[in-house]
Amino acid sequence: MPGEPEDLLKAFCEYLEFERGASANTVVSYRADLKSWLAFRRKSNIEGEVPDSAELARYLRHLASLSKSKSTIQRHAAALRTWKRFLEEEGFRQPDSERLPLPAKERKLPQILGEGEVERIIQACAGTSPMDRRDRALIETLYGCGLRASEACGLRLPEVDFSGGVLRVTGKGDKERIVPLVGTCRAVLEKFVSETRPLFKPVGDVLFTTRSGNPMRREDVWRVVQKRGQKAGISLSRLHPHVLRHSFATHLLRRGMDLRTLQELLGHASIGTTERYTHFDTELRDIYDRCHPRA
Repeated sequence: MPGEPEDLLKAFCEYLEFERGASANTVVSYRADLKSWLAFRRKSNIEGEVPDSAELARYLRHLASLSKSKSTIQRHAAALRTWKRFLEEEGFRQPDSERLPLPAKERKLPQILGEGEVERIIQACAGTSPMDRRDRALIETLYGCGLRASEACGLRLPEVDFSGGVLRVTGKGDKERIVPLVGTCRAVLEKFVSETRPLFKPVGDVLFTTRSGNPMRREDVWRVVQKRGQKAGISLSRLHPHVLRHSFATHLLRRGMDLRTLQELLGHASIGTTERYTHFDTELRDIYDRCHPRA
């Protein structure tokens, strides 16, 4: 696995805060839980960075032997499940179908925004300044294409095909998927690229930049979503980039998109190794165009 444990833990904490919208307390707790697991792993000569179900049960029994409370043991299990997802989504580990069990209570369902709430966030970017236009294009892309914050930060101009109406999204581990670019999202992004982006005097060909022209980072995306969402009157606890991705998926399902098509659009690690598309299926784009609320 690439990266030293401390580097991975730092990346994991950034993922929790800026991708998943976790609170500061959760980030601190999960980091401590992961350090505890890694120490147990070394002492027990366990090879993998992530436990299988049997190893997890062994670890949880170890915690119980230390008189840890049920809620603490539950949190350790949740931290390890999220750790596994992080390593798979970021390309540090090959995905598998095993789902680590959680003791006692099940994890919470992902938060989503209503279509009206998403519209309010977009309208909160309705100004005419370059920053307003950039934020509008960014939020339209996050929601309109179901991207992770890291994927939006990594987009480059050659990966945006306006004539074909697609984005070529590349995540860590060189995993690639093709996502349709249609409707309002396409129009807003095309105008941003042609009229607004040059005003930032960007360094290189990255699509979204800061005011000074440097590539946006995940924390920059998080701040944009928080700022615009707060202006739209939405609780800060519900505002993080990943909630737009959850909302994208839920809204498409509600409008009739089938699960298989949605899995392809999201590039979920749970479907195994990510397919590298060589062309975009016209039928898939038609389904997307018909189902997406902003198409």
